[in-house]
Amino acid sequence: MGDILLHNTLTNRLEPLEPLHPGEVRIYTCGPTVYDFAHIGNFRTFMFQDVLRRFLRQRGYRVLQVMNLTDVDDRIIQNAAAAKVSIREYTEKYIQAFLEDMNALHLEMPEEMVRATDHVEDMVALIERLKQKGVTYESDGSIYYSIAKFPQYGRLSKIDMSGLQAGARVDMDRYEKADARDFALWKAPKPGEHFWDTRIGPGRPGWHIECSTMAMKYLGDTLDIHTGGIDLAFPHHENEIAQSEAATGHRFVRLWLHAEHLIIDGEKMSKSLGNFFTLRDLFAKGQKPSTIRFLLLSVPYRRQLNFTQDGLQQAANSTERMRNFMTRLKTENFPAGSNAAIQARAVEAEKEFDAGLADDLNTAVALAAVFDLIRDANSAMDRGEFRQQDATRLVATMETFDQILNLLVDDDDEKLAKLGFGPLKPRMSPGEVDALIDERNAARKRRDFKRSDEIRQQLAESGIIVEDTKDGSVRWKYK
Repeated sequence: MGDILLHNTLTNRLEPLEPLHPGEVRIYTCGPTVYDFAHIGNFRTFMFQDVLRRFLRQRGYRVLQVMNLTDVDDRIIQNAAAAKVSIREYTEKYIQAFLEDMNALHLEMPEEMVRATDHVEDMVALIERLKQKGVTYESDGSIYYSIAKFPQYGRLSKIDMSGLQAGARVDMDRYEKADARDFALWKAPKPGEHFWDTRIGPGRPGWHIECSTMAMKYLGDTLDIHTGGIDLAFPHHENEIAQSEAATGHRFVRLWLHAEHLIIDGEKMSKSLGNFFTLRDLFAKGQKPSTIRFLLLSVPYRRQLNFTQDGLQQAANSTERMRNFMTRLKTENFPAGSNAAIQARAVEAEKEFDAGLADDLNTAVALAAVFDLIRDANSAMDRGEFRQQDATRLVATMETFDQILNLLVDDDDEKLAKLGFGPLKPRMSPGEVDALIDERNAARKRRDFKRSDEIRQQLAESGIIVEDTKDGSVRWKYK
């Protein structure tokens, strides 16, 4: 197996993964800001991170991934005040919803999931270190970072620093303009606003200091990988670099990985356009968790993903194709022995799958390896060239693929039920299908074609396709 190559946003080139601690990859992931339910664009980013950690573990690495939960920022403070509840009470609902959504999409839990509000004292300590380094100043009870004191500012996002206005600052956690400004590390409280009483004064942390603090607390001064959506490169990740490197004097992150945007039917997702969807909105419209998972991972993370109805249908069909193939491998009666060409084809597919993911997590190439193998194997079965040992080998190959894809187990109804959604459609178990097919075969033998046709129609209405083969056997699959 070759090196794992990943695109580093900082250098704008592919670089080999070379962990600081041999055998272990340390990853920091910008998690959700829990002021509302996470939307489908958020999950595009979380899906690529899931593929990354699964692939690293498949390659034999230990993974230490930290994901933050931003449970204090301008919007959370405003919304909690409007609802007349504490910040903790307001965010708890959305944190639990996020964890449930992760489970529905089969996203693995990171080794550490940390809340900003549990680390305010650590943030105060980091701000004190920055103050000692001479890169901060105070104004009206707030503490700001002076980006003029950090000459490397702008390298990640490639923003133009020529128009920098010395001393211009921004108080909002998030800002859209591509003009660099000094940013707040610590914000003085506004009347009626929640605050922490600390040794650097009353107030609350800025958004950017939260991630620098938690990343270094759990992963050390230098991280192997930092991930997030491309929208976070500026200002958030740029500010993280400035804070962290000024404090420690060390390189903060070795590889920066950013996922491109998700758009809906060719347009940016927005509530005003009526195309803004949470995961639960899609479940309510009848979409399966596995369908959404397939679509989100099908497009390589650095390419824009166009989320469409056609794409969802193709994802549903592709998932069913994988599951039907696995059912055929496990249930069809094949002659004894093995076919050397099939065995070699399985090895080739595994190499292609691994090589695709090693090339900057190219999931499109990896999936092509899966479906090319399915096509070739089905053709061999239809020609009578497939043997029992080939089925055993290909089951193992598909299970290897599924360590990353996690699509073969059909637990969609179970996942939806946990979220309060009913089953999408009644589905017969394989045993129930086999019993009806046996009854149909018996009816045909006694020439009771009326009953045979009734059973075939019953199966069709339950989403079962029955195929009578040339050799007189019967195959079936779910639609």
